[in-house]
Amino acid sequence: MKKNMEKTNVMRILDQHKIQYVSYCYVDTGVTSGAEVAAVLHQDPAHVYKTLVTVANSGSNYVYLVPVLQELDLKKAARSVGEKSISMLKSKDLLALTGYIHGGCSPIGMKKQFKTVIDVSAKDFDTIIFSGGKIGYQVELPLDALQKIVPFGLADIVVSPA
Repeated sequence: MKKNMEKTNVMRILDQHKIQYVSYCYVDTGVTSGAEVAAVLHQDPAHVYKTLVTVANSGSNYVYLVPVLQELDLKKAARSVGEKSISMLKSKDLLALTGYIHGGCSPIGMKKQFKTVIDVSAKDFDTIIFSGGKIGYQVELPLDALQKIVPFGLADIVVSPA
């Protein structure tokens, strides 16, 4: 991992708010999946979260953070925000809506602040790791620090093991 990495917009926002964080850079590694990200960072995959953007039948958008090896349960996710149903936002619509591309989407610094829900499992960790806003970048910080710039709720939103 690089020590002299470029600052992403996410890191600049964290710096502006004087929020302590750890940053990781793994560009040029060919890593794409969440499991690969956790492996290259030498982290438990349960500690590394992916950012998912959805659209509800009402037309509202919502952001969810779930552990990289877990799957978002769309029914639980809809209930967590008081919607009847939601679906995943199409990749082609992500950049225009959030300012981020697939694989580099972060809950920090989106064009607009959407209602955000993090899987309740995040409470099991002192910090969580998630996208730094560009492919190949991750940031790690405590939930209470994240709450200062991204209001969020916690809910059970992952598919239950069979």
